[in-house]
Amino acid sequence: MRSIIHPKLSAGRIRHGPFRSDDTYGLNGAFHILGPNAAPLVIISSDGEEPVCGGWQHVSVSLAHRCPNWPEMCFVKNLFWNEEETVVQFHPPESTYISNHPYCLHLWRNTKDGHDLPPPILV
Repeated sequence: MRSIIHPKLSAGRIRHGPFRSDDTYGLNGAFHILGPNAAPLVIISSDGEEPVCGGWQHVSVSLAHRCPNWPEMCFVKNLFWNEEETVVQFHPPESTYISNHPYCLHLWRNTKDGHDLPPPILV
C-alpha cells in the first residue's frame, strides 16, 4: 500500500460515527469519495497490519444502486496501491460468501507471499 494517504481519501474520510477514524489511522478507515465518473463510492480499507488480517491488505468498494465498474475499481486501486503492485479480486467458494452489501467488490493484496501472475500474454 502507499505510504502517504491521497488527498481525496483524507478529504473523504468518515470522521464521525461507528466507522470514524482520523488521519493517524493512515490507510485504515472508511471513506466517501466521488469516483472517476462522479459516482459516490463508499470505501472501507485495512492495511493488513492487524493480526486478524494475516498480512492481507483489503479495500471494499460499494455504490448504493450498482456494483463498481472496472474504471472505478482501477481508480480505487491506484488510490491505495502503487502502479506496480499486484492487487486481486477473488471468487471464493460460494459456501464461504459473506455478503453484507449487494453492490460491493473487494481488492486484496497479500503482503507476505505476493501474487504469482500468469504469463503476460494471458493477462
